Amino acid sequence: MTEDDAIVYVIDDDEAIREALNGLLRSVGLKMLGFSAPREFLAYHRADTPSCLVLDVRLPGASGLEFQRELANARERIPIIFITGHGDIPMSVRAMKAGAVEFLTKPFRDQDLLDAIQSALTRDRAWREQERSLADLRGRLDLLTERERQVMAILVQGQLNKQIGAVLGTTESTVKAHRAQIMRKMQATTLADLIRMAHRLQFGEEEAA
Repeated sequence: MTEDDAIVYVIDDDEAIREALNGLLRSVGLKMLGFSAPREFLAYHRADTPSCLVLDVRLPGASGLEFQRELANARERIPIIFITGHGDIPMSVRAMKAGAVEFLTKPFRDQDLLDAIQSALTRDRAWREQERSLADLRGRLDLLTERERQVMAILVQGQLNKQIGAVLGTTESTVKAHRAQIMRKMQATTLADLIRMAHRLQFGEEEAA
């Protein structure tokens, strides 16, 4: 399966709705997998490919909004589009505040749903690209020795080689050598590049915590 083989997951207990959505999505070249309940969706081993979830608000047992919260608590990242025949403004506000891409009330226009799905898939592709880029940066960071990490931590704060040497109890020439290795291993062409990388690494670690 390639990166462009996007999948639209649909959770709706109405089989007729699932079949109708499957026909609509197939007509525009999108693959759909349908489930009648959240448990079925969770039990399915999802492919590592761009995807989104079309989720009915009213389901047997837990509501779609409760399932949205469950996915967020489990750190399951997937863009969600809500569909419902019984929506109201407070419900839609709650869903959107929790990160939903769209909240559509039945009957909705096919194009509105297709537009929401394309927006959700675009969002998921962007997130996946960010994750790949961050993983690459983490791989470069792993190449640094402990001392190089110490030098980098001070370097990105704007300290000069002489100042770094004083903090670490080493010579300016040794710091200079470490700095050259850091720039090479991190594939940074300028100090500004290295600072941006350090910021991304710090932000990424906090995001994953």
